[in-house]
Amino acid sequence: MKLNKRTVLSFFLIAMFLGSTLISLGDMLWGGNKKMDTIVVLVTSMGNIEIALATKEAPVTTENFLSYVEDDYFDGTVFHRVIPGFMIQGGGFTPDGTQKTTGNPIVLESDNGLKNKRGTIAMARTSDPDSATSQFFINLVDNAFLDKSPGSDGYAVFGEVVEGLDVVDAIGGVKTTTKGLYEDWPEEDVIILDAYVKES
Repeated sequence: MKLNKRTVLSFFLIAMFLGSTLISLGDMLWGGNKKMDTIVVLVTSMGNIEIALATKEAPVTTENFLSYVEDDYFDGTVFHRVIPGFMIQGGGFTPDGTQKTTGNPIVLESDNGLKNKRGTIAMARTSDPDSATSQFFINLVDNAFLDKSPGSDGYAVFGEVVEGLDVVDAIGGVKTTTKGLYEDWPEEDVIILDAYVKES
């Protein structure tokens, strides 16, 4: 088929439209700042986990999380609660079962449009919606029942694992026991050796 100038121009315009449509879809899925998201690396005793923070959707939560990272708060803490087929939780306890002192609790940002899907990270809290401090969890599966809904305050998602989901799954498969008052504690310590912001 011989292409004339009008046909070539039509193909060019269609390509431009499709490209802009894909960009718009990307903006809708992650608030338009996917490429600019801050990446935090959790160096664990089972491998590295890289997490892209949703700084635009969850500004209070991400600022809080980063303050703990920058203070080296997570270094030497463990994943103290592991439930296969559900989630892994860390950010608050040392290997001997001591709970670390935290900063002030933050306001709940569970209405930011982000869902508790597999591989996302969210803040742990008590029954008080505005009680999250340092502890977080990573969803092993889609946990829609943790999302904000009528009658439920939900749990605030503030990022997602972009590298090391296999490490997350490996942690999710460790054997657990009861340690003091705490159930679902790994028999062998899964330690966060270091946490830092990855340079772009």
